[in-house]
Amino acid sequence: MTTDIERYAGAIVYANSGDIVEDSKRIIDAAQNAARTAVNVTLVARNWLLGRRIAEEELLGKGRADYGRAIIRHLSERLTEQYGRGFESSNLYWYLRFYRGYPGIFDFGSQKSGAPLSWSHYRELLKEKNDAAREWYERETIREVWSAKTLRRNIASQYYYRLLKSQVKQPVVDEMHELTAGLQSDRLEFVKNPVIAEFLGIPDADLASLRESKLETAIINNLQKFLIELGKGYAFVGRQYRIRGLESDYFVDLVFYNFELQCFVLIDLKTSEITHQDVGQMDMYVRMFDEVRLKQGHNPTLGIVLCSQTNADVARYSLLNGSDQLFAAKYKLCLPSEDELRAEIAAQKEIFYMQRGGEDENLTSEVKNLESKE
Repeated sequence: MTTDIERYAGAIVYANSGDIVEDSKRIIDAAQNAARTAVNVTLVARNWLLGRRIAEEELLGKGRADYGRAIIRHLSERLTEQYGRGFESSNLYWYLRFYRGYPGIFDFGSQKSGAPLSWSHYRELLKEKNDAAREWYERETIREVWSAKTLRRNIASQYYYRLLKSQVKQPVVDEMHELTAGLQSDRLEFVKNPVIAEFLGIPDADLASLRESKLETAIINNLQKFLIELGKGYAFVGRQYRIRGLESDYFVDLVFYNFELQCFVLIDLKTSEITHQDVGQMDMYVRMFDEVRLKQGHNPTLGIVLCSQTNADVARYSLLNGSDQLFAAKYKLCLPSEDELRAEIAAQKEIFYMQRGGEDENLTSEVKNLESKE
């Protein structure tokens, strides 16, 4: 019998290239991809099973609509009481629709059973009422590796129907690729959270009295290490970068350019917990920077508030919510233990889900454990 360790290890393959650093990076990237896949499948399975169980209970009502509504209302109240947000009646209806739309997607007696797409993808697919169109979108999403945002845009623009009506299909395909190119890059992959900054040499005990200017200077003095911690594609542009407004000049703590995303990245340093005022200030910086500095060929600017502590209320209710340009990230001045780091990553991902409107926020403990292994 194949164990979980053997199964996951089988997904992490590499060839010895003679370069231990590059080989190690391939192993880590493959492990992260495997963990993300496990999280997606588990979450999709949870939602499908909840939908199936609701459908089974509805059968007892012999088709009475009021009976089904009462079931979902009662279940929502009990689950929300036990697990918190994420199990509102509207979500439970989505799970029921998912089961009815994909009744055979899971066969728990088969080793080949499983969902190839994320829950965000299935939510978008369920909005398409035409069965033939939905099946086509699903196949193309898998084949072309569309992100959920690309899928949403293609359904909204009736890409399937335009292709059917078009005598010459390639221009339609080219237009779709051009319009969705930016949506295919998951910007979260380039926003490190948390940022482990023990190389700055600032004791964690000094955090209470730490000034932003000292933090900025420490980063500049250790710029190469900071760039490595930020991730791939970053290049330093400047510190205390001036943006000329209509009436005043404004200064951004740190400005970088990311060649993978082809956009500027503004970082505002905060030595305290993030506030909605911090987010509002960064939003203004990003808007001004895009108006003054953005040129053809560059994508919209990203703004990151790098703070000592993130905040769930700010993530859910401030301008962060639903924004593709504003992000909050937490820094730690001391290298945490492995368990502490796993817990921190899980906590910060939960903050990210809140920023995205609460979607997938209420993962089960099993899913959170899988996710934290990244």
